[in-house]
Amino acid sequence: MMLPRLWCQILSTETQICKSRRSVTKKYTVLTTFILVGLTDDSNLQILLFAFLFITYLLSVIGNLTIITLTFVDSCLKTPMYYFLRNFSYLEVSVTTVCILIYVYTLINNTVSYNPCATQLFFVIVLGVTEICLLTAMSYNRYVAICKPLHYMTIMNNRVCIKFLIGCYMLVLLIVLPPYIMGFKLEFCDSNVIDHFGCDAAPILKITCSDTEFIERFVLVLAVLTLIFTLVCVILSYTYIIRTILRFPSVQQRKKAFTNCSSHIIVVSITYGSCIFIYIKPHAKEGVAINKVVSVLTTSVAPVMNPFIYTLRNKQVVQAFKESKGLHLSQRIKGLVI
Repeated sequence: MMLPRLWCQILSTETQICKSRRSVTKKYTVLTTFILVGLTDDSNLQILLFAFLFITYLLSVIGNLTIITLTFVDSCLKTPMYYFLRNFSYLEVSVTTVCILIYVYTLINNTVSYNPCATQLFFVIVLGVTEICLLTAMSYNRYVAICKPLHYMTIMNNRVCIKFLIGCYMLVLLIVLPPYIMGFKLEFCDSNVIDHFGCDAAPILKITCSDTEFIERFVLVLAVLTLIFTLVCVILSYTYIIRTILRFPSVQQRKKAFTNCSSHIIVVSITYGSCIFIYIKPHAKEGVAINKVVSVLTTSVAPVMNPFIYTLRNKQVVQAFKESKGLHLSQRIKGLVI
Protein backbone atom coordinates (compact mmCIF):
# COMPACT_ATOMS: atom_id res chain seq x y z
CA MET A 1 0.00 0.00 0.00
CA MET A 2 2.89 2.35 0.74
CA LEU A 3 4.32 2.03 -2.77
CA PRO A 4 1.15 3.06 -4.65
CA ARG A 5 0.63 5.96 -2.22
CA LEU A 6 4.23 7.07 -2.65
CA TRP A 7 3.86 6.78 -6.41
CA CYS A 8 0.66 8.85 -6.32
CA GLN A 9 2.40 11.49 -4.21
CA ILE A 10 5.29 11.64 -6.69
CA LEU A 11 2.87 11.95 -9.61
CA SER A 12 0.87 14.68 -7.88
CA THR A 13 4.07 16.55 -7.01
CA GLU A 14 5.28 16.33 -10.62
CA THR A 15 1.86 17.50 -11.82
CA GLN A 16 2.03 20.53 -9.50
CA ILE A 17 5.57 21.32 -10.69
CA CYS A 18 4.44 21.12 -14.34
CA LYS A 19 1.48 23.39 -13.61
CA SER A 20 3.68 25.89 -11.79
CA ARG A 21 6.16 25.84 -14.67
CA ARG A 22 3.37 26.47 -17.16
CA SER A 23 2.03 29.34 -15.07
CA VAL A 24 5.51 30.86 -14.79
CA THR A 25 6.03 30.44 -18.53
CA LYS A 26 2.75 32.17 -19.21
CA LYS A 27 3.73 35.00 -16.89
CA TYR A 28 7.01 35.85 -18.56
CA THR A 29 6.17 35.11 -22.17
CA VAL A 30 3.15 37.41 -22.19
CA LEU A 31 4.79 40.85 -22.06
CA THR A 32 2.64 43.95 -22.36
CA THR A 33 5.02 46.87 -21.75
CA PHE A 34 8.68 47.88 -22.02
CA ILE A 35 10.43 50.60 -20.03
CA LEU A 36 12.73 52.82 -22.12
CA VAL A 37 15.74 54.14 -20.20
CA GLY A 38 16.34 56.99 -22.66
CA LEU A 39 19.61 58.82 -23.21
CA THR A 40 20.14 60.31 -19.75
CA ASP A 41 18.49 60.77 -16.34
CA ASP A 42 19.81 64.33 -15.93
CA SER A 43 16.87 66.72 -16.40
CA ASN A 44 19.10 69.62 -17.53
CA LEU A 45 20.82 67.44 -20.09
CA GLN A 46 17.45 66.16 -21.26
CA ILE A 47 16.37 69.74 -22.02
CA LEU A 48 19.56 70.36 -24.01
CA LEU A 49 19.14 67.09 -25.91
CA PHE A 50 15.51 67.88 -26.63
CA ALA A 51 16.44 71.33 -27.98
CA PHE A 52 19.27 69.85 -30.07
CA LEU A 53 17.11 67.07 -31.53
CA PHE A 54 14.18 69.44 -32.14
CA ILE A 55 16.39 71.88 -34.08
CA THR A 56 18.08 69.14 -36.11
CA TYR A 57 14.69 67.56 -36.82
CA LEU A 58 13.28 70.86 -38.12
CA LEU A 59 16.37 71.44 -40.29
CA SER A 60 16.19 67.89 -41.62
CA VAL A 61 12.49 68.14 -42.48
CA ILE A 62 12.87 71.59 -44.08
CA GLY A 63 15.94 70.53 -46.08
CA ASN A 64 14.49 67.27 -47.34
CA LEU A 65 11.06 68.77 -48.07
CA THR A 66 12.82 71.49 -50.07
CA ILE A 67 14.48 68.84 -52.22
CA ILE A 68 11.18 66.98 -52.63
CA THR A 69 9.36 70.18 -53.63
CA LEU A 70 12.04 71.30 -56.09
CA THR A 71 12.14 67.91 -57.82
CA PHE A 72 8.38 68.07 -58.26
CA VAL A 73 8.16 71.70 -59.38
CA ASP A 74 11.27 72.31 -61.51
CA SER A 75 11.22 70.70 -64.97
CA CYS A 76 15.04 70.53 -65.09
CA LEU A 77 15.05 68.24 -62.04
CA LYS A 78 12.70 65.61 -63.49
CA THR A 79 15.53 63.20 -64.31
CA PRO A 80 16.18 59.71 -62.86
CA MET A 81 18.90 61.05 -60.56
CA TYR A 82 16.51 63.48 -58.87
CA TYR A 83 13.74 60.87 -58.84
CA PHE A 84 15.97 58.68 -56.65
CA LEU A 85 17.08 61.70 -54.62
CA ARG A 86 13.44 62.61 -53.93
CA ASN A 87 12.69 59.12 -52.67
CA PHE A 88 15.86 59.17 -50.57
CA SER A 89 14.60 62.40 -48.98
CA TYR A 90 11.27 60.67 -48.23
CA LEU A 91 13.18 57.96 -46.38
CA GLU A 92 15.29 60.47 -44.48
CA VAL A 93 12.23 62.36 -43.24
CA SER A 94 10.49 59.09 -42.28
CA VAL A 95 13.46 57.66 -40.35
CA THR A 96 14.07 60.93 -38.51
CA THR A 97 10.39 61.32 -37.63
CA VAL A 98 10.08 57.79 -36.23
CA CYS A 99 13.26 58.04 -34.13
CA ILE A 100 12.88 61.60 -32.85
CA LEU A 101 9.20 61.21 -31.98
CA ILE A 102 9.87 58.07 -29.94
CA TYR A 103 12.60 59.93 -28.04
CA VAL A 104 10.27 62.86 -27.31
CA TYR A 105 7.69 60.32 -26.16
CA THR A 106 10.20 58.81 -23.70
CA LEU A 107 10.69 62.23 -22.12
CA ILE A 108 6.95 62.35 -21.36
CA ASN A 109 6.31 58.67 -20.64
CA ASN A 110 9.10 56.09 -20.59
CA THR A 111 6.81 53.07 -20.98
CA VAL A 112 5.79 51.66 -24.35
CA SER A 113 3.57 48.68 -25.08
CA TYR A 114 4.71 45.64 -27.04
CA ASN A 115 2.95 46.32 -30.36
CA PRO A 116 4.09 49.96 -30.81
CA CYS A 117 7.62 48.90 -29.86
CA ALA A 118 7.63 46.12 -32.46
CA THR A 119 6.12 48.47 -35.06
CA GLN A 120 8.76 51.14 -34.47
CA LEU A 121 11.57 48.57 -34.70
CA PHE A 122 10.15 47.24 -37.97
CA PHE A 123 9.88 50.64 -39.65
CA VAL A 124 13.32 51.83 -38.50
CA ILE A 125 15.03 48.71 -39.87
CA VAL A 126 13.01 48.65 -43.11
CA LEU A 127 13.57 52.34 -43.83
CA GLY A 128 17.27 52.11 -42.93
CA VAL A 129 17.98 49.10 -45.15
CA THR A 130 15.93 50.67 -47.97
CA GLU A 131 18.22 53.71 -47.82
CA ILE A 132 21.21 51.44 -48.42
CA CYS A 133 19.53 49.72 -51.38
CA LEU A 134 18.45 53.07 -52.82
CA LEU A 135 22.00 54.43 -52.56
CA THR A 136 23.10 51.39 -54.58
CA ALA A 137 20.50 52.16 -57.25
CA MET A 138 21.68 55.78 -57.28
CA SER A 139 25.28 54.67 -57.86
CA TYR A 140 24.16 52.56 -60.84
CA ASN A 141 22.28 55.59 -62.16
CA ARG A 142 25.51 57.63 -61.93
CA TYR A 143 27.33 54.86 -63.79
CA VAL A 144 24.85 54.91 -66.68
CA ALA A 145 24.80 58.73 -66.80
CA ILE A 146 28.60 59.03 -67.07
CA CYS A 147 29.65 55.83 -68.82
CA LYS A 148 26.71 55.56 -71.25
CA PRO A 149 25.41 59.13 -71.68
CA LEU A 150 23.92 58.57 -75.15
CA HIS A 151 21.74 55.70 -73.90
CA TYR A 152 21.01 57.20 -70.48
CA MET A 153 17.37 58.19 -71.01
CA THR A 154 16.68 54.89 -72.79
CA ILE A 155 18.17 52.71 -70.07
CA MET A 156 16.97 54.77 -67.08
CA ASN A 157 13.44 55.56 -68.24
CA ASN A 158 10.50 56.09 -65.86
CA ARG A 159 9.46 52.44 -65.93
CA VAL A 160 12.97 51.25 -65.02
CA CYS A 161 13.22 53.79 -62.17
CA ILE A 162 9.90 52.63 -60.71
CA LYS A 163 11.03 48.99 -61.00
CA PHE A 164 14.26 49.87 -59.19
CA LEU A 165 12.31 51.50 -56.37
CA ILE A 166 9.80 48.65 -56.01
CA GLY A 167 12.67 46.15 -56.20
CA CYS A 168 14.43 47.92 -53.33
CA TYR A 169 11.37 47.63 -51.09
CA MET A 170 10.72 43.99 -52.05
CA LEU A 171 14.34 43.01 -51.40
CA VAL A 172 14.33 44.78 -48.04
CA LEU A 173 11.17 42.95 -46.94
CA LEU A 174 12.74 39.61 -47.90
CA ILE A 175 15.79 40.48 -45.79
CA VAL A 176 14.03 41.97 -42.76
CA LEU A 177 10.90 39.82 -42.32
CA PRO A 178 12.52 36.41 -41.45
CA PRO A 179 14.53 37.62 -38.40
CA TYR A 180 11.73 40.04 -37.46
CA ILE A 181 9.20 37.17 -37.31
CA MET A 182 11.70 35.08 -35.31
CA GLY A 183 11.86 37.93 -32.80
CA PHE A 184 8.22 37.34 -31.80
CA LYS A 185 9.30 34.03 -30.24
CA LEU A 186 11.64 35.72 -27.77
CA GLU A 187 10.73 35.34 -24.10
CA PHE A 188 11.25 37.96 -21.38
CA CYS A 189 11.36 37.02 -17.70
CA ASP A 190 13.92 38.96 -15.63
CA SER A 191 13.56 42.48 -17.01
CA ASN A 192 11.58 44.56 -19.46
CA VAL A 193 13.88 47.60 -19.23
CA ILE A 194 15.32 48.58 -22.64
CA ASP A 195 18.58 50.48 -22.31
CA HIS A 196 17.90 52.79 -25.25
CA PHE A 197 15.79 55.78 -26.25
CA GLY A 198 13.80 53.62 -28.67
CA CYS A 199 13.03 50.02 -29.50
CA ASP A 200 16.28 48.81 -31.04
CA ALA A 201 17.32 45.23 -31.77
CA ALA A 202 20.52 45.13 -29.68
CA PRO A 203 19.04 46.24 -26.30
CA ILE A 204 15.99 44.00 -26.82
CA LEU A 205 18.25 40.99 -27.37
CA LYS A 206 20.16 42.03 -24.26
CA ILE A 207 17.17 41.61 -21.90
CA THR A 208 15.62 38.46 -23.36
CA CYS A 209 15.79 35.14 -21.49
CA SER A 210 15.79 33.15 -24.72
CA ASP A 211 18.94 31.87 -26.38
CA THR A 212 19.80 34.57 -28.90
CA GLU A 213 22.86 32.93 -30.46
CA PHE A 214 21.04 31.69 -33.57
CA ILE A 215 19.08 34.87 -34.25
CA GLU A 216 22.19 37.01 -33.67
CA ARG A 217 24.20 34.91 -36.10
CA PHE A 218 21.33 34.94 -38.60
CA VAL A 219 21.00 38.72 -38.41
CA LEU A 220 24.79 39.08 -38.66
CA VAL A 221 24.90 36.94 -41.81
CA LEU A 222 22.03 38.86 -43.43
CA ALA A 223 23.58 42.22 -42.50
CA VAL A 224 27.03 41.25 -43.78
CA LEU A 225 25.67 39.83 -47.05
CA THR A 226 23.46 42.90 -47.62
CA LEU A 227 26.26 45.37 -46.93
CA ILE A 228 28.84 43.42 -48.96
CA PHE A 229 26.53 42.97 -51.95
CA THR A 230 25.43 46.61 -52.05
CA LEU A 231 28.94 47.90 -51.33
CA VAL A 232 30.44 45.77 -54.12
CA CYS A 233 27.81 47.18 -56.51
CA VAL A 234 28.69 50.74 -55.43
CA ILE A 235 32.45 50.11 -55.75
CA LEU A 236 32.07 48.52 -59.19
CA SER A 237 29.92 51.41 -60.39
CA TYR A 238 32.42 54.01 -59.23
CA THR A 239 35.37 52.03 -60.55
CA TYR A 240 33.91 52.28 -64.06
CA ILE A 241 32.89 55.90 -63.42
CA ILE A 242 36.42 56.93 -62.40
CA ARG A 243 37.94 55.09 -65.38
CA THR A 244 35.57 56.92 -67.73
CA ILE A 245 36.13 60.33 -66.11
CA LEU A 246 39.92 60.00 -66.38
CA ARG A 247 39.50 59.56 -70.13
CA PHE A 248 37.76 62.92 -70.52
CA PRO A 249 39.95 65.23 -72.63
CA SER A 250 39.09 68.42 -70.74
CA VAL A 251 40.21 69.14 -67.17
CA GLN A 252 37.03 71.15 -66.65
CA GLN A 253 34.88 68.15 -67.64
CA ARG A 254 36.76 65.88 -65.25
CA LYS A 255 36.39 68.38 -62.40
CA LYS A 256 32.66 68.79 -63.04
CA ALA A 257 32.10 65.01 -63.16
CA PHE A 258 34.02 64.41 -59.93
CA THR A 259 32.12 67.25 -58.21
CA ASN A 260 28.77 65.72 -59.21
CA CYS A 261 29.82 62.32 -57.87
CA SER A 262 31.43 63.56 -54.65
CA SER A 263 28.12 64.35 -52.91
CA HIS A 264 26.86 60.80 -53.42
CA ILE A 265 30.19 59.32 -52.27
CA ILE A 266 30.06 61.37 -49.03
CA VAL A 267 26.50 60.22 -48.23
CA VAL A 268 27.41 56.59 -49.02
CA SER A 269 30.45 56.81 -46.71
CA ILE A 270 28.37 58.23 -43.82
CA THR A 271 25.59 55.65 -44.25
CA TYR A 272 27.81 52.58 -44.59
CA GLY A 273 30.17 53.72 -41.84
CA SER A 274 27.39 54.14 -39.29
CA CYS A 275 25.72 50.83 -40.24
CA ILE A 276 28.97 48.89 -39.98
CA PHE A 277 29.71 50.43 -36.58
CA ILE A 278 26.25 49.77 -35.12
CA TYR A 279 25.17 46.42 -36.54
CA ILE A 280 28.20 44.42 -37.69
CA LYS A 281 29.23 43.14 -34.27
CA PRO A 282 29.53 39.57 -32.90
CA HIS A 283 27.49 40.20 -29.73
CA ALA A 284 24.42 42.39 -29.37
CA LYS A 285 24.73 42.36 -25.57
CA GLU A 286 27.79 44.64 -25.61
CA GLY A 287 28.29 48.28 -26.49
CA VAL A 288 24.67 49.41 -26.19
CA ALA A 289 25.73 52.69 -24.56
CA ILE A 290 27.99 53.56 -27.51
CA ASN A 291 25.26 52.55 -29.95
CA LYS A 292 22.85 55.03 -28.34
CA VAL A 293 25.18 57.94 -29.06
CA VAL A 294 25.83 56.78 -32.63
CA SER A 295 22.10 56.20 -33.20
CA VAL A 296 21.33 59.77 -32.11
CA LEU A 297 23.97 61.15 -34.48
CA THR A 298 22.83 59.04 -37.44
CA THR A 299 19.15 59.83 -36.91
CA SER A 300 19.59 63.56 -36.24
CA VAL A 301 22.83 64.95 -37.70
CA ALA A 302 23.14 62.82 -40.87
CA PRO A 303 19.62 63.66 -42.20
CA VAL A 304 20.47 67.36 -41.73
CA MET A 305 23.77 67.03 -43.59
CA ASN A 306 22.45 65.10 -46.58
CA PRO A 307 20.25 67.89 -48.07
CA PHE A 308 23.13 70.37 -47.76
CA ILE A 309 25.59 67.89 -49.27
CA TYR A 310 23.34 67.27 -52.27
CA THR A 311 22.21 70.88 -52.78
CA LEU A 312 25.30 72.97 -52.07
CA ARG A 313 27.45 70.81 -54.37
CA ASN A 314 24.85 70.66 -57.13
CA LYS A 315 24.49 73.70 -59.37
CA GLN A 316 21.18 72.50 -60.86
CA VAL A 317 19.51 72.27 -57.45
CA VAL A 318 20.94 75.64 -56.37
CA GLN A 319 19.74 77.22 -59.62
CA ALA A 320 16.28 75.66 -59.23
CA PHE A 321 16.10 76.98 -55.66
CA LYS A 322 17.05 80.51 -56.79
CA GLU A 323 14.50 80.40 -59.62
CA SER A 324 11.76 79.21 -57.28
CA LYS A 325 12.57 82.05 -54.87
CA GLY A 326 12.59 84.55 -57.75
CA LEU A 327 9.28 83.23 -59.06
CA HIS A 328 7.70 83.39 -55.61
CA LEU A 329 9.01 86.95 -55.12
CA SER A 330 7.70 88.10 -58.53
CA GLN A 331 4.28 86.59 -57.75
CA ARG A 332 4.17 88.46 -54.44
CA ILE A 333 5.13 91.74 -56.17
CA LYS A 334 2.40 91.21 -58.79
CA GLY A 335 -0.09 90.56 -56.01
CA LEU A 336 0.89 93.79 -54.27
CA VAL A 337 0.66 95.80 -57.50
CA ILE A 338 -2.77 94.39 -58.36
